[in-house]
Amino acid sequence: MTNPENIDLGPLADMIGVWEGGAGVDVAPEPDGAETNPYYETITYSAVGNVTNAESQNLSAVHYHKIVSRKSDGEVFHNETGYWMRDSNAETVMYSLVIPRAVCVLAGGKYTGEMDQGGRIVINVAASIDDENWKIIQSPFMLENARTFMLENARTREFRQEVLIGDGRLSYSETTILDIYGKDFEHTDQNELILM
Repeated sequence: MTNPENIDLGPLADMIGVWEGGAGVDVAPEPDGAETNPYYETITYSAVGNVTNAESQNLSAVHYHKIVSRKSDGEVFHNETGYWMRDSNAETVMYSLVIPRAVCVLAGGKYTGEMDQGGRIVINVAASIDDENWKIIQSPFMLENARTFMLENARTREFRQEVLIGDGRLSYSETTILDIYGKDFEHTDQNELILM
């Protein structure tokens, strides 16, 4: 790996730092319906450096750690870590995440400079159990009791996340389809955070 000071992170560069946001909304499954949890969170992003795979793929990498707490009682209910990576030659952004429920995701998507109307960077990534490239890995228990899928349209199940970054603000919208409690459930999370 190279010195983090000498890397071109492209669209990931604006992530670096500590972000806080208190407008989060989590809609999670319950046996009898859905539970809505307002939350606040802190996400810390730090540059890792350039990584070379098989002497031919060059990635720039950012590590992150996310802590999410319920507003109602301050209890941490989500702790996540992973990496955002960029392959500039392939115009690809990758997002790897691990949560302490024995679930791992490697999501990816094309990035060719997309911006929204306000000039913010737009990054979209997705993964699916059935996708050949972008996968979801789960423990045997989770496969049996809470299989994870993500939704792109009515026929395709997959995980997706959209991140918008610019002007000291980072917002995201994440959708995960769970096969849980005998039904499909669209688990969603969204928040807007401010760079501290």
